[in-house]
Amino acid sequence: MKTRNGYKTYPLTVGQNFHNYYMAFSPGKEILNVGTTLTIEFELDIDELRKAIYKAYERCESMRARLVYDKKEEKWYQYIVEKEEREIEFVDFTGKSMEEADAVMTLWTRRPFDKEDEPMNKVTIIKLPDGYEGMFIVGDHRFLDAQSLVAFMKDVIELYCNAKFEGIPYPAEMRSYIEQLEKDLAYEGGSKAQARDREYFHKLIEESEPIYNGIEGPGKLEQMRAFTGNPNLRAAPTGTAHFEAAIDIFHLEEESTMKLMAFCEEQHVSLQCLLLMGIRTYLQKFNNNDDVSIMVAYARRATLLEKKSGGTRIHSFPFRTIIPENKTFLEGIFEIRDRQNEVFRYVNFNPVEYLDYRREYYKCPPGFGYEAVALTYQPASLRNKGLTDLGDIQYKTKRYGNGYYSDGLYLTVMHRPEDNGLDFSFEHQIMAYSKKQLEYFYYYICKIMFAGIENPDVTIGEIIDLV
Repeated sequence: MKTRNGYKTYPLTVGQNFHNYYMAFSPGKEILNVGTTLTIEFELDIDELRKAIYKAYERCESMRARLVYDKKEEKWYQYIVEKEEREIEFVDFTGKSMEEADAVMTLWTRRPFDKEDEPMNKVTIIKLPDGYEGMFIVGDHRFLDAQSLVAFMKDVIELYCNAKFEGIPYPAEMRSYIEQLEKDLAYEGGSKAQARDREYFHKLIEESEPIYNGIEGPGKLEQMRAFTGNPNLRAAPTGTAHFEAAIDIFHLEEESTMKLMAFCEEQHVSLQCLLLMGIRTYLQKFNNNDDVSIMVAYARRATLLEKKSGGTRIHSFPFRTIIPENKTFLEGIFEIRDRQNEVFRYVNFNPVEYLDYRREYYKCPPGFGYEAVALTYQPASLRNKGLTDLGDIQYKTKRYGNGYYSDGLYLTVMHRPEDNGLDFSFEHQIMAYSKKQLEYFYYYICKIMFAGIENPDVTIGEIIDLV
């Protein structure tokens, strides 16, 4: 397929096809939906906000994307329309409760974008019962991730402020999604870089087999060893056959968050490294095992083109570390930092190919894996991305669940726009984990991190005993 409705078509990237991969196993296509609100404690000019949204659509190619399926090739394609002319609704929730408003927006999040040649997102202008005004955005994950969502919302607000207030500069231009798409497809078409990345990950996989560490200890792995009659089994089911999911969020206050951030700045490590250290030490403690694997999401937004071209750029890979208890907490973090820096050079590789090769190499049973939890840390927030021209006006964001998740547990850690404190957002299959289990997990991750930053030269074993 070369054109559709007069527009040039492009194949999906491996990152986009990864979403198609797990969607095929889900009861509902809405598993791909991402729903978020951005609202401000300020009376907005609805007509001007609508103009800003249309202008932001003009400036962001990925938000004008369409999908089409070629039956002959049995393959999905994408193209970008020139202009968005669809209606942008205004919904006033005044007189409703916040629970009623949330219920409506949850329903909006659970309507799949499953029609060819139709928009892959929807923006609704909203006024909430608490008086906050702004917008609700729901989009298909094949064209939207956390960073592109933040970039689009920021662009809308800056365009609005430029039109309404004196002295607010016009925002810098977005970058071309198509230009970045062509770069990605060139990489995937048999490039030397792809061959180099494949060699790296194949060698990594072939070194030795990882082992499953459960959130509640080794019980699941031992159960599977007994069930299969294989006492050397190292994999276990990472989720359930029931995709119904919920999101439970736990809030770390601003002061405590700043302590974590200060430690990271002092030691020249990212907060993601500290989070990984907290999670892996928890799993190390409760499974009595130094060998720990966690699934980690990499945003792949190093260049200005990647940062400002929109779309979805998430590739997820297992991240394995073997750190003995006699090493210090700080030594463990530095080992994670060095390995993260190494892995990041290769993350353009196809994660589905990685997982398929590992499964085949170790004869891993279907539905089994080695990672009980996946982690995404989102450093991009509206506040630390430069949206400071609103002065003292308060604004907030909220995430809405689509009702499904393809695996057991996905932890997203992000900064709240209100105070830059951290929200630990656990998306989980309802049949896999309860809120109480996750609260316990969250409590211990934080306890380990704070014990470690207060005593970075203490050994991991001592911290495990301490907490």
